[in-house]
Amino acid sequence: MAGQEPFVQSGDALNDFLRAFWQRQIDTAEQETPDFKHPALPLARIKKVMKSDPEIKMIAADAPMVFCKACEIFIAEVTARAFLVADANKRRTLSRSDIAKAITKSDQFDFLIDIVPREEPSATGQASNVTRKAAEPTTVGVLDGRPQEESARRGKSRSVSDGAH
Repeated sequence: MAGQEPFVQSGDALNDFLRAFWQRQIDTAEQETPDFKHPALPLARIKKVMKSDPEIKMIAADAPMVFCKACEIFIAEVTARAFLVADANKRRTLSRSDIAKAITKSDQFDFLIDIVPREEPSATGQASNVTRKAAEPTTVGVLDGRPQEESARRGKSRSVSDGAH
């Protein structure tokens, strides 16, 4: 989407950003014609995730496209919120901690609390260690309908449901 303004500008207030962001999403949805031949995200992967629920037997042809658009909007909003966090700290590079902080600022992202590690302030006032339970593997993705540990994504293929630690 070349030629469009960025979703968020340096120094934007969160409420101003959200108002403009969602108005832009509505305007875009009303004007655009979806490109079914070139979706922004892989539809096969979206279908695979949708089918990971054992109660889902059939998926309508247009359902993955709707999820694709929802994922695009979700990613854009979280990225822009994380940019506001980085910008408030006078940085231009998004970090994992920016995403975590952006997510903790809104109740609507509470479903991500167990997925996105939270950083706790250290004695110096800086964010330091990522909070994680050492005894439990960290689920960071889904592969073949089963949650995968962080180590599985690095090449060591072990599933959380396998019970292997």
